[in-house]
Amino acid sequence: MLKDLAQVAGFAPAQAHAYLVSYRRIGLIEQDEDTGRYRLGRFALGLGITSMRTTDAMSLANEAIVDLAERTALHVALVVWGSFGPTVVFVRESGSQLNMNTRPGTVYSMTGTASGRVFSAFLPEGTVKAAIAQERRETADSGRVGTYRFMTRKEMDHIREVGYATVDAPPIPGISAYAAPVFDHAGQMVMAITIIGQDVYLEEKAEEEFIPALLETAQTLSSELGYMPTH
Repeated sequence: MLKDLAQVAGFAPAQAHAYLVSYRRIGLIEQDEDTGRYRLGRFALGLGITSMRTTDAMSLANEAIVDLAERTALHVALVVWGSFGPTVVFVRESGSQLNMNTRPGTVYSMTGTASGRVFSAFLPEGTVKAAIAQERRETADSGRVGTYRFMTRKEMDHIREVGYATVDAPPIPGISAYAAPVFDHAGQMVMAITIIGQDVYLEEKAEEEFIPALLETAQTLSSELGYMPTH
């Protein structure tokens, strides 16, 4: 309603109405004749659709992880959902001498890695169950990083609550990782950003510096992809 829009904008109702008249003329908004309520118009809808069509998600993601790697001096991986599960598509290495086997094409365990766990928490349950079942049928030489371990519903809920995932016993001893989800305009998880580093370096400032930087990057990228959180 007009009075609600005016209150949110900090305008007097008459002043807000003048703006709304202008916005209505160019199609940014429409007004319901029966209720008097305002809603977005066809021009606003067209702008949104054009923005979604022209947004290069991977380009934005690559820029985001390059920036994150430079800010934290950590390795940062971009992980998407592939045919065999969480799959690395881009890695930005920091200046540190870190010996690890993460590279584009690397496939992570759904439950034995930080990246896999964040996908397990935020993807649809049916997709997750099928992927875990497939992983458990694989032989030890499958090439997947990490090994299966049972995840409780409480662990899943905790990941959703804090917004990131890690694993107590990482696949490579001495190397820690944290992963956060990135969502699109439909609220679906489309990729994960994972920070990787020597545990003596990463864990020391994880809570106060590195995890906040990871979450900020993931949330900013989600916003650029049109995601609007409900809480």
